[in-house]
Amino acid sequence: MKITDVRLRAVKGENELKLKAYADVTFDECFVIHGLKIIDGQKGMFVAMPSRKMPDGEYKDIVHPITPELRKEITDTVIAKFNKAKPEEITEE
Repeated sequence: MKITDVRLRAVKGENELKLKAYADVTFDECFVIHGLKIIDGQKGMFVAMPSRKMPDGEYKDIVHPITPELRKEITDTVIAKFNKAKPEEITEE
């Protein structure tokens, strides 16, 4: 599977200091994952997968890569797109 498109969406409100943007990633021009989060953490930028809050209060990813290689490819591609993006290329939600 190859990443064929990455679209960035701005975070509403300035209260979110660590959450920089949302990303939608398309694979092979036929499968898309919406709602990845670009986060500026203590050890640098990373990409968090879409998740849902469970009844016990824990968050669980609802989609995620199985291999570390695919996770790295997604992370590297999304962060590179974010770092190169001009403000007008990040759409409003």
